[in-house]
Amino acid sequence: MLIYASRLIGAPILSVQAGGKIATISEIIINPDDLKIIAFRLSSPLIAKNSADILDAKSVREYSNFGLVIDGVDDLIEKDDVIKISKVLDLNFNLKGLKVETKKGSKLGKVEDYTVTTEDFLTQQLIVKRPVIKGFIDPELTIPRKEIVEITDYKVIIKDEEKTVKKKAENEEFIPNFVNPFRNHEQGFAPADTKTPADKDTE
Repeated sequence: MLIYASRLIGAPILSVQAGGKIATISEIIINPDDLKIIAFRLSSPLIAKNSADILDAKSVREYSNFGLVIDGVDDLIEKDDVIKISKVLDLNFNLKGLKVETKKGSKLGKVEDYTVTTEDFLTQQLIVKRPVIKGFIDPELTIPRKEIVEITDYKVIIKDEEKTVKKKAENEEFIPNFVNPFRNHEQGFAPADTKTPADKDTE
């Protein structure tokens, strides 16, 4: 299933052991080498300042409409507990806001959002907001990860063939595959809008 990364900010973290919500996601930690989300920084009254507030993405049991399910608070770690996560945090990398250009230097816009697969949190598409002038025709572009050739601290460089850039994201419909212990939770957490323009025209 594909979801927008922006939907993860504020998403509930649900503990099987506690039987409910224990925290929310306040920050996404993404590895610039492969654009994979490797961890999340959490916020909660239950989490004391300077204590374990990092959730390794590998500890997520399931993504559902209600949030991200983990075993319990023992899954939370501190910044320096995992070397790879610590190194990425030190880079202070943020995919959102990076400029997007072609190899020939044509400016396409800035990354406004991106989609990830809920199975492995790997980035699949960049949602690029167009410059003001170009935005009158195409307000945003959706760029598949296969078009990315380089990432720097300031920009994402893609192939020159702009005709290969998809204009609309393709999102799969989520179908639960096991019993969710939080199915009766009052707070819903909706995935990205999966309706196509054709569907909306018929409503």
